[in-house]
Amino acid sequence: MPLDLDLLKRLCETPGVPGSEERVRDLIRAEILPLCDEVKVDAMGSLLCRKDGRGEAPQKVMLLCHMDEIGFLVSHVTDEGWVHVLPVGGFDPRTLFARRVMVCTESGDLKGVMNPAGKGLHISSPEERKKVPEVHEFYVDLGLGKAAKDVVKVGDMVVMDEPFLEMGDKIVSKALDNRIACYLGIQALKSLAGKAPGAEIHVAFTCQEEVGLRGARTASHAIAPDIGIGVDTTLACDTPGVGEVDRVTKQGDGFGLHLRDSSFIADKALAGEIAALAESRGIPFQRTMLRAGGQDGAAAQQAAAGARAVGIVVGTRYIHTVCEMIHKSDLAAAEEILAAYLGGL
Repeated sequence: MPLDLDLLKRLCETPGVPGSEERVRDLIRAEILPLCDEVKVDAMGSLLCRKDGRGEAPQKVMLLCHMDEIGFLVSHVTDEGWVHVLPVGGFDPRTLFARRVMVCTESGDLKGVMNPAGKGLHISSPEERKKVPEVHEFYVDLGLGKAAKDVVKVGDMVVMDEPFLEMGDKIVSKALDNRIACYLGIQALKSLAGKAPGAEIHVAFTCQEEVGLRGARTASHAIAPDIGIGVDTTLACDTPGVGEVDRVTKQGDGFGLHLRDSSFIADKALAGEIAALAESRGIPFQRTMLRAGGQDGAAAQQAAAGARAVGIVVGTRYIHTVCEMIHKSDLAAAEEILAAYLGGL
């Protein structure tokens, strides 16, 4: 099945930071509603989708695909119209200078620019130019002056405002972490259209992953899966200045079979099953681990009485920036292995 890049583009360009995933959720629901036996939104705001399995008590297999992107919430608007923000998700402040952003208000979306407080290049000293501001020192200028205070409220969502691009074999966009997983969850359900799987399939499009796997924890406790698959991005540090031992994945070498991070250790037998399936189908993959960080599969593993868990991930360069980059073939491999695994249950 060819990649549906229009779907991925719409997912990436739809704003949705932790706690404000409504627009992304509505887009996903419109895509998957005919494909599921039940679709509901839980109290946290995650979208829970179920496809019934055969038999009286089929095992429950859960895909966890978080909807939120890193971003900001408005924390204060001055009388002069300067919009101050607090982050929801992890940013490297070195990537935030002179960025275009979008402030999402009740009356509409407003274009803005983000910069740190302080002197500009031509009036700052060499020592001042060496300082890297803290994230909370950045503010947004909407070009509205005092009128900004009339339309922007504390709690409004702020996202990076950059277009989705195809660059040869690569895709570049903000929010590939983790609209890639939303795309893969939708495509996994489409691969099962008209079929009755042997397992009860749950695809949870979760909220607030970037601030601590919050939606995944509540969804996993509600579903109590037997098998949990965290679908996410991971690092691809196959770039200048990074040694081979730290690259995590290499773009173009296939999907990542994720085995360990700070939040979980994968089930060895389950990882072996997926590796064997990939090898038998000729689907390229690479085994991955992270020194730090976590993903939603950990929440499934630790919910209720516990579950067997593993991660299916896509290596991403420049992660947590506006220019996240993936290789199309790695995304295709992730899509193929999920369809093969779910279709063979």
